[in-house]
Amino acid sequence: MNRYNIGNGVGILLLVLWLTPLKDVAAADLLAPQVVLKEASTQFKESLADEGVSKDFVSVYHNVTVIIEPRVDFERISKLVLGKLWKKATPEQRVIFKQEFKVKLIRTYTRAFLEFREWSIRYLPLRMAKEAKKTVVKTEVLQPGVQPIAVNYRMHLKKGTWLVYDIIIEGVSLVTNYRSSFKGQVKRVGSFDAMIDKLRKNNLAALAP
Repeated sequence: MNRYNIGNGVGILLLVLWLTPLKDVAAADLLAPQVVLKEASTQFKESLADEGVSKDFVSVYHNVTVIIEPRVDFERISKLVLGKLWKKATPEQRVIFKQEFKVKLIRTYTRAFLEFREWSIRYLPLRMAKEAKKTVVKTEVLQPGVQPIAVNYRMHLKKGTWLVYDIIIEGVSLVTNYRSSFKGQVKRVGSFDAMIDKLRKNNLAALAP
């Protein structure tokens, strides 16, 4: 049985972005995809300087959005998550879903940002060819008294920048997990539009003042 619930673990991406890597891989030895994550961690640390902001969910959400958005390929994630539904969706439906799904992911990461401060991250050595366009960044999430949690990040090179497009927690893919979830939701609510509307309402409620 998987000892880590991916529903709780989806926020692990945020943890990797804001926590400092341990000494297993020195900063000078990090490769480009790892550097993308490390640079984000510096920005998160700076955002913690203002205690007033760090205690306000909406303010933290906006900070997280600014930091995560340039480092995650939400277009690719949305396409992979919807699978066949993406092919059937209209251009307008795709745009709306991508926006609402992005909000859902970022608010989930924001919640993790506020709840998992005691965790630390170990970057494992990364081997990749110089001309590589895709890679998997392997990490372990550590907490005193708990077995390390294996968290891998699928990243690809897009327009010169390494972007995350999937997270694998203890062997369970975020993309696969959400694909199953949204497919089931469409069946329950009766249509793709109804599913998007429900997602939008949940986002509005979660970010309400």
